[in-house]
Amino acid sequence: MNNVAKKTNSLGFLKHPKDTKVVVAMSGGVDSSTVAGLMKKEGYNVVGITLKLYDDAKSSKKSKQCCAGQDILDAKRVSRQLNIDHKILYYQKRFKKDVIDSFVDSYLVGETPIPCVKCNQTVKFRDLYAYARELNADALVTGHYVNRIQNNGNAEMYRAADLTRDQSYFLFTTTQEQLNFLRFPLGVLNKEETRKIASELNLNVADKPDSQDICFVPNGNYASVINKYKPESFKEGDILDTKGKVIGKHEGIINFTIGQRKGIGISHKEPLYVVNIIAKENKVIVGNREALSIKKIYLKDINFLSDIENHSDGLFIKVRSTGKLIKAKVNLDKTKTEVNLEENEIGISPGQACVFYSKNRFGDKVLGGGWISKTVNNYLST
Repeated sequence: MNNVAKKTNSLGFLKHPKDTKVVVAMSGGVDSSTVAGLMKKEGYNVVGITLKLYDDAKSSKKSKQCCAGQDILDAKRVSRQLNIDHKILYYQKRFKKDVIDSFVDSYLVGETPIPCVKCNQTVKFRDLYAYARELNADALVTGHYVNRIQNNGNAEMYRAADLTRDQSYFLFTTTQEQLNFLRFPLGVLNKEETRKIASELNLNVADKPDSQDICFVPNGNYASVINKYKPESFKEGDILDTKGKVIGKHEGIINFTIGQRKGIGISHKEPLYVVNIIAKENKVIVGNREALSIKKIYLKDINFLSDIENHSDGLFIKVRSTGKLIKAKVNLDKTKTEVNLEENEIGISPGQACVFYSKNRFGDKVLGGGWISKTVNNYLST
């Protein structure tokens, strides 16, 4: 008998699903559980992997965080129900070093970090990817909402069909080698369709709430995390207006991010926003909304998935996960990457990401991106 498939399977391999080994990253949520269910239903040889990234005894079924204790139990239950192998990788030390420590250090120098990108870049698409390779898997499959299209021998990343769920911004550090190995079955679905599939598969997590908080930041309280690891960083300092006049005091720059309006604690005739943070001098600068308007940004640690030059329809950037695509021009040289915005945007902070996109017949293609090292707004340019 000839066991070689005559056409590619749903993951793009020229062999039968039963002969295709896939590792599914299972966080315990509805998205990754649905992916595991779909892979099992289609007949793939599925291994579910759950990462234990931190210890949180307070997590519960009502938790809106990911990778918590309840999530690991949910992932195990789903795996049992689907009758697939399931493993737990204990990555707490790696996560602390690569994600939590980076998060804390970023705030201490006046940045606004994005730990979800660091998590994808390190423990997920570096360490879990390597482990999947060790298992001789054909692919690492995740529940991310991004679209992956095979073109001319390499995979390309696009924004998801459901733009309200698109997670391409968080995956800009993905390398070409990783992208060729990864698969994202949910990229063509919307959330309602995912939950419907989960219900049809009788998964007990079909109605589980989405994770909203950063997993190691309880109730969105960033300051509590920094206080836990670096309590000495809460130093009183000056709050100044854009003319350099001291108008108040703060209890630590880690309580502020550029663009912030609430919590400044100063009464003024017009709304005040944080327009700059000078970490070395422990100063916070506040001004009106107009002072936040960004003219250009500078990037570091660029990751390219495609050429960002010579795009006939123009180049677009995204500077926050829920933001719009903004037309921009990028100047590359050996020492720095300068991005000039052609549309108005406010409140962009160092530490955030700038992701490059172009448009073609398949959709909005991810070209790569970089970390924002410096911004030039109306205040800083005067």
